Amino acid sequence: MSADQGEMILAQEQGVMMRPAGVLREIKAELGVGIREGTLILTDRRLIFVCTNERGENLPVGYFAHQRLLYSDVEDLKKIPRQPPNIFIPLETAIAKGHREALERPSLEIMWRDEEGDHDLIFIETLTGRRKRNLNDWAPVVEKLKDGTQKLVRLPSVPSTDSLEGKVMHVLADMQEKGVFEIEGDLESEYGTDMNPDDVQAACDRLVAQGLLARVPDPSGDIFYRRLSPIGEDLSS
Repeated sequence: MSADQGEMILAQEQGVMMRPAGVLREIKAELGVGIREGTLILTDRRLIFVCTNERGENLPVGYFAHQRLLYSDVEDLKKIPRQPPNIFIPLETAIAKGHREALERPSLEIMWRDEEGDHDLIFIETLTGRRKRNLNDWAPVVEKLKDGTQKLVRLPSVPSTDSLEGKVMHVLADMQEKGVFEIEGDLESEYGTDMNPDDVQAACDRLVAQGLLARVPDPSGDIFYRRLSPIGEDLSS
C-alpha cells in the first residue's frame, strides 16, 4: 500500500454513500439531497473520502439486476486532490461510531472539528461480498489509532502495475475476498486484455508468499484471495 511521507493506507471501501447525520438531514438524504458516493480511505493519520475522478462499474445483483458502483482508484495518496468535494478528516479530532441495525447497511459515523467548525457525517457501505468485517468495524480501529494502542505491521512494497502481481493487487484494493475467476474478470475489465486463470492464480500465490495477500480456502473447495492490511485481522477478514 502506497505511503505519503510514511503515511500508510490501512483500509479502503469503494462505493460508499456519504450523507450528513441528523434526523432532518436524513429526510433530505432520502430525497437525494446531500448525498455523494465515493471511496473511503483509512490511513494511520486520517480518514479521506474521495469522490473525484470517479469510475463506474456495473455489479450483478441476483440473476437479472445490476448495481452501479462509483469509486475512485486510490493507490497513491499524493494524487488525491486536496480540495472539495474530497474530505480529509484528521484522526486526532475524530469521534467514530459504528452502526449496524437490522435491515440497514453497515455505516460509520464520524464527528470532528476543524477551523471551519463541527462536522458530523455518516458513511454507508454499499458493496457486499465475502468478509467478516464491515464499515462499522472501522470505529474501534479509529479510536485505537487515536490513543496509540492499534498495532500496525508495515507490509512489503506493492509491485508495479506493469506486472501481473501489481495488477492483481490493484483489483483487490477493495479488501474483498475474491476467487480466481472473479479476479480474472476484474483484470480483463480493468486492463482490457484476456487473462489465463492459471496465470492469475500463480500470481496470487506469489503474492501470498510475499505477505501481501491472504489465501482463504472455502468448504466448497474453491480458493479465495484477500489483500492484507497493516492492521491485520481487525479489518481485513
